[in-house]
Amino acid sequence: MVLSSDYIKSGIHSVYYSCYGNKKGKPVLVVHGGPGGKTYPETARYFNPKKYYVVMVDQRGCGKSKPFGELKDNNTHELIKDFERIREKLNIKKWMLWGGSWGSTLSLLYSLKHPKVVSELILRGIFLGGKDEIDWINNGTGANYFFPEKWENYLKIVPKDERDNIMEAYGKRIEGKYGNKTKDKFMFNWARWEEEILSLVPKTEKQVKKELLKDDYYKTIAKMEYHYFKNNLFIPNNFLRNKEKYKLLKNIPVEIIHGRYDMVCPPYAAYELHQLIPHSKLHFTIAGHTVTDEENRKKLIEITNKYV
Repeated sequence: MVLSSDYIKSGIHSVYYSCYGNKKGKPVLVVHGGPGGKTYPETARYFNPKKYYVVMVDQRGCGKSKPFGELKDNNTHELIKDFERIREKLNIKKWMLWGGSWGSTLSLLYSLKHPKVVSELILRGIFLGGKDEIDWINNGTGANYFFPEKWENYLKIVPKDERDNIMEAYGKRIEGKYGNKTKDKFMFNWARWEEEILSLVPKTEKQVKKELLKDDYYKTIAKMEYHYFKNNLFIPNNFLRNKEKYKLLKNIPVEIIHGRYDMVCPPYAAYELHQLIPHSKLHFTIAGHTVTDEENRKKLIEITNKYV
């Protein structure tokens, strides 16, 4: 049950956050994936409600944040500022960061910017923001080999003369350069491809459609992901692959959880991060990308119980 919820204002954006558990418990910030994802109340179940104070934030333009799908002033640096505004508003001195997928990227970036306010880093489904990782899923250099029939559905609506850069072809249409009908078709197809390969046991077509159509979720996933990928996540190339930077985290416990069969974020990224942060602990699970895969769920609960 939600303890409280509110918005913080920043320019045109109203950023929604909700709190669960025990207000006197250990604070933890849940950082959702995407870009373009949203928070789910069920995520609070990964934390002992008597011992944790769980804060969830719908990032700019996502979930209950307003305006829905807004790209103006929507970048990595503003998201980090939003987290700080919320931390200060809630009078939290230090908090655990618990982030998956794009949430792992954002958690790392936040921690490098504000290491003194981070007590622990719990990271799942690692995404370091490299072009190789983006191409793995969106440009046909990795995940497509495991799901060839799903990839064919993704590829076939792209004109043959544009298939040398599939992501760019999708992007032009997601940005509306070929009209709203085409835009909507490409947004849905972008989000569907990712949703189809998230889990160790793939979802049915009916389940995929239900998830994507609810509250027009597919729109923020497609628009935000392309917006961020096109802009290199608003960070320098390979920023999170510089070992020197992680010296700032030397006093912060870091736990890395990654599905051995993750098709969205390749497992080598988790191993690479573990090497970049030698004191981190790496846990490969018999799971896919999603937080709800059983072995991911069990390992995450085990780790959150460990820190209270």
